Amino acid sequence: MNKPLMAKATAVWLVDNTTLSFKQVADFCGMHELEVQGIADGDVAPGVKGFDPVANNQLDAGEIEKGQKDPLYKLKLKFNAAAVGEEKRRGPRYTPLSKRQDRPAAILWLVKFHPELSDGAIGKLVGTTKPTIQAIRERTHWNINNISPVDPVALGLCKQSELDTAVQAAVRRRASEGVVMSDDERRKLVSTEQSLGMSEEPKMPSGLEVFARQEKEEKPADFSDAESFFNLPQHDDDDDEDDDDPRR
Repeated sequence: MNKPLMAKATAVWLVDNTTLSFKQVADFCGMHELEVQGIADGDVAPGVKGFDPVANNQLDAGEIEKGQKDPLYKLKLKFNAAAVGEEKRRGPRYTPLSKRQDRPAAILWLVKFHPELSDGAIGKLVGTTKPTIQAIRERTHWNINNISPVDPVALGLCKQSELDTAVQAAVRRRASEGVVMSDDERRKLVSTEQSLGMSEEPKMPSGLEVFARQEKEEKPADFSDAESFFNLPQHDDDDDEDDDDPRR
């Protein structure tokens, strides 16, 4: 376990009750330094109650004293045998309330662009249940007409590395099962940025298409024979003059 329980609440307590630097608090709680600064400014976690890491046996008071004396000192999390393996618990990940409404859009994006992912893999990525995924797959979801596919990485529901790992694992599983992927599915096995920005791959024309295109191509015109070009009839001027003479 590399960070304390209730990390954000712990950061709130450390900001309010110690003189530790933002970086020290961020490193100890597994957060970004700007996020800790936002806590100090009241812009982040305004309603979160502080969680005392010393009283909850996660940090020694001596560590705080060392950190306040030396801004470069990194706080060490107190070893707790009961917490060993806690971060490896099974089940879907926790999704904040503010982002739960975005999960259907993320599920639809994964179903559309990564059909090789199983329901279990999608559930772990965005923290949802298999019935919800199945309803979106079958387009029986109650709000399916108003759902637009959105990249779960852009929504903050998962990391790009987690998505890439899940896709690679799905590809290996399908290969071991002897499932041959189509060209369209192979095209989708790229990073999220590329999959959103790339266009359809140009296809090689078939033999019939090449033949039809050659038939439509016009040959260059031959202007060497002017009379043939204008399709003028050839005639004898002397004969025409004799025919027009009324004396004959």
